[in-house]
Amino acid sequence: MAANQRKTTVVSQTTVTKTTSTKTVDRQVGKTWGRDRDVSFGTILISLGILVLSPVWVLYTFISCNSYQCAISGPALEIYGASDSFAALQTLLIREVPRFSPYAARLFFSWVAFQAFLYTFLPSPIGYGQRTPAGHLLPYKVSYRVPEIRSLAIGCSHVNGLFAWIVSHAIYGAGGYYFGWWKLSILHDNWGGLLVAANIYGYFLTFFVYIKAHTFPSHAADRKFSGSFIYDLLMGIEFNPRFGKLFDFKLFHNGRPGIVAWTMINLSFAAAQYQKIGYVTNSMILLNVLHATYVLDFFYNEDWYLRTIDIAHDHFGFYLAWGDSVWLPWLYTLQSHYLVRNPVDLTPLQFTLISAVGFTGYFIFRSVNHQKDIVRTSNGECLIWGKPAKVIRTEFVTSDGKTHKSLLLCSGYWGLSRHFNYVGDLLISLAMCMTCGTKHLLPYFYIIYMTILLLHRIQRDHTRCKGKYGKYWEEYMRIVPYKLIPYVY
Repeated sequence: MAANQRKTTVVSQTTVTKTTSTKTVDRQVGKTWGRDRDVSFGTILISLGILVLSPVWVLYTFISCNSYQCAISGPALEIYGASDSFAALQTLLIREVPRFSPYAARLFFSWVAFQAFLYTFLPSPIGYGQRTPAGHLLPYKVSYRVPEIRSLAIGCSHVNGLFAWIVSHAIYGAGGYYFGWWKLSILHDNWGGLLVAANIYGYFLTFFVYIKAHTFPSHAADRKFSGSFIYDLLMGIEFNPRFGKLFDFKLFHNGRPGIVAWTMINLSFAAAQYQKIGYVTNSMILLNVLHATYVLDFFYNEDWYLRTIDIAHDHFGFYLAWGDSVWLPWLYTLQSHYLVRNPVDLTPLQFTLISAVGFTGYFIFRSVNHQKDIVRTSNGECLIWGKPAKVIRTEFVTSDGKTHKSLLLCSGYWGLSRHFNYVGDLLISLAMCMTCGTKHLLPYFYIIYMTILLLHRIQRDHTRCKGKYGKYWEEYMRIVPYKLIPYVY
């Protein structure tokens, strides 16, 4: 037996041995995985609700923070308490809905264009995602690490996304602090106008990719038509709409305009807090550190994102086009908006506890994903927690009829639950919200939303993997019965 083979434990339905030659379960049969083509009437109604209510909710939170100190009940109580609620609603909308601003529009569209420029022209190696349902193995311009498997040390790093983040923040800081081209609070000061511009772009992008999917798709075999205009508009038709070979809409819009902006928005709101009260609170500092840790990790390990459900399963429609343009930058930064309106000075104990929750979550999040990374890059020939990695070697079929191989890790963190990485995600999210204290509910929208989102993703991932891996997935569920928290769920 070869030395490297002794580092893998292959799990089958009946045996656990330390050899890569163990017979595995039958490969999946039937239809290939991917989004369902047929949707129910109830699903269409829910889709319509998301299309209508998501923009309303973003606008409501903007009004709540802009004029009611981020009190979630503020606008509703004003309308409810009026003798004529309909007239009160009209008055509130006329008074509070942000107006189109040519300056904010130029700012927003210049930002998107600048990020597209960096994405296109900054040096980058080519990474590859998972095979699409049609069998394509698509190239991406990403940051990625080359791990040295034996020592688990980081080898060389290639950082297109991280370079984009550094360049963007360097220009923002230098332009605002040293050259005086703009105030550091520029995003806070134009938040309403930017919201209007982002909505214009998000809706334009949604309809553009819908039309593109029908007229000039990038990979026609990976399209999914449900028969419902509403559902297809929301969830998208094309799997990987692109300009050319490398400009991928999904990777660009989620990572570059949105997530690069996340930390810049926080810094701008911190500058606004400084202008308002003369100093930056420790809660705002901690929030910025937690967000920056998450964002920098995203870009430093950007190749990891290629194997997440966003890239590996979701098609590109309103959900990602408008969501990345509006939902992410406006709702993921609610805490920084709140702390401008309601400064919070944490006690040393509070600061320590929140930091512990956040960085414990980050440690779990990074460690769990690192285990999957080293198993993937070593083809399972590695140690997990000092023991040979336990894997199920699988086969799956794409719609072009070709058979491919993959691994399902079922030891280490991935033996505790099928999505233990989400435990880390939720702890980080909770810590971000905890920086705002406990006086208002709105800053905690993020942890509420992330809990719902990740629970739904667990179910979606189960459906996708069951269709993709078939009996292999059934075996994995037998070995790892818990979905999120061991012995709980």
